[in-house]
Amino acid sequence: MHRLSFNEGREAHRLGVVEATLENVEAAAEIVRGGGLIVYPTDTVYGLGCDPFNVDAVERLVKVKGARDRPLPILASSLNHVVRVADLSQQARRVAERFWPGPLTLVLPKKLLPDFTTFGFSTVGVRIPNHPTALKLIELSGGLLVGTSANRSGMAPPLTANAAYEQLNDEVDAILDGGVSELGKSSTVVDLTSEEPKVLRKGSERIKGILEFLQE
Repeated sequence: MHRLSFNEGREAHRLGVVEATLENVEAAAEIVRGGGLIVYPTDTVYGLGCDPFNVDAVERLVKVKGARDRPLPILASSLNHVVRVADLSQQARRVAERFWPGPLTLVLPKKLLPDFTTFGFSTVGVRIPNHPTALKLIELSGGLLVGTSANRSGMAPPLTANAAYEQLNDEVDAILDGGVSELGKSSTVVDLTSEEPKVLRKGSERIKGILEFLQE
């Protein structure tokens, strides 16, 4: 595996896949802070990320990802960072404390995020992943990171770094290899913006009891 160097800038993609060592995670976070795009491992599938507040970076990410008409999901390293970008109701906080970190995305009223990142929507999907590399990367990147899957629209979310490289290759600045995704399935998505919670996507079986929990 090659050691990633931020000094290589946009040329870093020529390295292909690099091992998710602490040194490379630190370099990837520097790329994010500098407005670049990276691919990284999570507990669900590999993610495609950038600084959610950097509109130029988000615009580039959307071009790489392809056609999209809904808000980009945001990953956070802690609840303290979640509340920077989303309104956390008592119900949402109860759910978060039960299921995070883990494969559950909560759709909540947004705060502060650029309209481009949420495609003009007043809501945003947020999650704290249960993956040490992802959490360290997000923390070093400023606590928040775009967390869409690292595939082109219409193609399968990748479960390995090499699978992500096959789809995105030289369109990103770095790809961190953290092995095969543990769960191999996208997160469950629950909309908590209305009185009646709605499951928008069924994901990992680890969140199977979410509706029962909400009804308690």
